[in-house]
Amino acid sequence: MKKVFFIISGILISGLFFAQVNPNDDVIGRDAPNTITTTVPFLLIAPDTRAGGLGDAGVATTPDVNSMHWNPAKYIFMQNDMGVSISYTPWLRQLVQDMNLAYIAWYKKFNSENAIAASLLYFDLGSIQFRDINNNLMRDFTPHEFAIDFGYSRLLGNKFSGSVVMRFIYSNLTGGIEVAGQQSFPGKSVAADASFYYKNPDIELGNMQTTLMWGLNISNIGSKISYTSNEYRDFIPTNFRTGLGYLMQLDDYNELMITVDFNKLLVPTPPVYYSPGDTLPNGQIVTSSDKIIKYGRDPNISVPAALFSSWVDAPGVATPFVKNGKASPFREELAEVTISTGIEYWYDKQFALRAGYFYEHQYKGNRKYFTLGAGLKMNVFSLDFAYLIPTTQANPLQNTMRFTLIFDIGELSKEKK
Repeated sequence: MKKVFFIISGILISGLFFAQVNPNDDVIGRDAPNTITTTVPFLLIAPDTRAGGLGDAGVATTPDVNSMHWNPAKYIFMQNDMGVSISYTPWLRQLVQDMNLAYIAWYKKFNSENAIAASLLYFDLGSIQFRDINNNLMRDFTPHEFAIDFGYSRLLGNKFSGSVVMRFIYSNLTGGIEVAGQQSFPGKSVAADASFYYKNPDIELGNMQTTLMWGLNISNIGSKISYTSNEYRDFIPTNFRTGLGYLMQLDDYNELMITVDFNKLLVPTPPVYYSPGDTLPNGQIVTSSDKIIKYGRDPNISVPAALFSSWVDAPGVATPFVKNGKASPFREELAEVTISTGIEYWYDKQFALRAGYFYEHQYKGNRKYFTLGAGLKMNVFSLDFAYLIPTTQANPLQNTMRFTLIFDIGELSKEKK
């Protein structure tokens, strides 16, 4: 079993360097970002502070009330029958005081094989003023977005479970004003998640009991969104998430968990287009009205097609993705994978300390930050905190304390009995 420990540790260490490139590569090409963008990106924000303290890792951690966002298949392995949590995350607090992300999650186990769960994710963008081109006030408005989830989890084997989730998404960013001469309206979508979870608690490492965990969650598989009456619609952030977790029971009072998540958006990568004045292979000169793809693939595809083509559609022409003068789409696809690593220590199952690191390639968003967290667990309720420290660019969550309050209703029922 020592091999298992070293393999997991190696994954966590190598994960920090997975998407980086060798600076000594002989590369040429276009030195520019190629970031993937979607609508309703709030769906990817870590809503709870436990995962927020673990570098935004949560697909293969031990189960908790907030598993709906990360991997709802974990609910089957919850020890108690029911629980609820409330999370609050200030947003851009250094600039404004009225933006925040709120999250409520609930689950109920009927028996050892069946569980249901629900959650509400609400993003308040604060009060803003809409003005016309002459700077005349049109109206005051508070843009807001939310997602309502309902999920079902099922035990598929002694150590394996699965889950499906249905989601309704609502995004009202304009309040119905005219945008570029077109009437706007709230964006709406429905989506689904499919997730799996494996938990093996029967691994012995010397005299120490350990648990190996694996998780997979494909989330936000749903219809595109439009805010106007035109035919163009934008993808929502369909996301592929998988990872490993390893829990070590050091003794009767101390336990340690390490985990790593890998994430990739399953939406088209923006292609590179010919510039006006370029000459096409057929000799045609590109005009300003032309929009002809030079590298990559057409992003105007269906949602089912994007689930598969998003693994191979990167143009691969930015400098780190071109080696020896040849574009390498696969290198760019690897760079689209974000990595979250975290470590969690519990003392007597009552006090927790957490730390984590999140990595994103510099040409795919360049988010890199450390996270810290702590937790306090009583019989009936728990309180978690998280704090983010950016290492590259500014982050909306920097210098902000986040918290989650958890009520263990199942434990309360036990105390009453």
